[in-house]
Amino acid sequence: MPIYVYWGEDDFAIEKAVAVLCDRVLDPLWTSFNYSSLLPDQADAVVSGLNQVMTPCFGAGGRLVWLVNTTLCQHCPDNVLAELTRTLPVIPENSFLLLTSRSKPDERLKATKILKQYATEFREFALIPPWKTELLVQAVHQAAHTVGVKLTPLAMELIAESVGNDTRLLYNEMEKLRLYGAASNQPLDVDTVAKLVRNTTQNSLQLAAAIRTGDTVKALATLNDLINASEPSLRIVATLIGQFRTWLWVKIMMDSGERNPQEIAKAAEVGNPKRIYFLQQEVKTLSVQQLIATLPLLLELEVSLKQGYSDIATLQTKIIELCQVSRGT
Repeated sequence: MPIYVYWGEDDFAIEKAVAVLCDRVLDPLWTSFNYSSLLPDQADAVVSGLNQVMTPCFGAGGRLVWLVNTTLCQHCPDNVLAELTRTLPVIPENSFLLLTSRSKPDERLKATKILKQYATEFREFALIPPWKTELLVQAVHQAAHTVGVKLTPLAMELIAESVGNDTRLLYNEMEKLRLYGAASNQPLDVDTVAKLVRNTTQNSLQLAAAIRTGDTVKALATLNDLINASEPSLRIVATLIGQFRTWLWVKIMMDSGERNPQEIAKAAEVGNPKRIYFLQQEVKTLSVQQLIATLPLLLELEVSLKQGYSDIATLQTKIIELCQVSRGT
């Protein structure tokens, strides 16, 4: 059945997938007749969309009906479920129904079950956790291949460190690098990438390092630089959480007597076991209890920011507290 369900927090990746589907289904000359998108605040958006997807196409190409940010897989009234059950099995082959949402579908709902039964594609677009460096490098490799940029392996690692899991920023930087390297057949190296790519995640890692050493002055100065660079507060927190989580796992494995870098890397979800030696040196002066104590503070910081508290004041307060934990005061 021509039914597609996309969900997840990677908005940019979803946008790209939707664009690919539109290009495949719609004829540019007939798009205005055969394409419609319905927002969740529109009255009877789902029922209207189901009715439209059953309408025969005009001219060439297919029909595409997009239910944008739908809550159908989180809450589905009985009358909508009945319409869904009646319509999905009989959607014409040249009509396509697309549903997108940031929230994960509730597997317990009948609406979700029937969509999974008939969907051609039921796909999650999740952001890569900031601490999974190997997956971030793979994403850079894929983006470079898609955009047509030649990079050295070390340059890819630097880009992964610089942009983190921000897919939109990754592709923006790739376009910049493509334009720069268009006249050369040689892969772009680390020095070139360092000059062209805006490094935000690395600064957040520098903030984590300052907190780890209890250097409050340096930590607040680094935070100020990040804020001046318009780095989103929640992205800063995500990087801190990932880094302290990694440090905690490395320290736990060290204290348990584990010496195999591969085993420690596996437990800490570190893609490159060669990093373990450096991580061990970083946590040598910290105890497991200190690292554990940072996690509730980081959680409180994340919750406060999501509740709308002042970004700068909240970040500064919690960073001072985190530095005090690292100093053991």
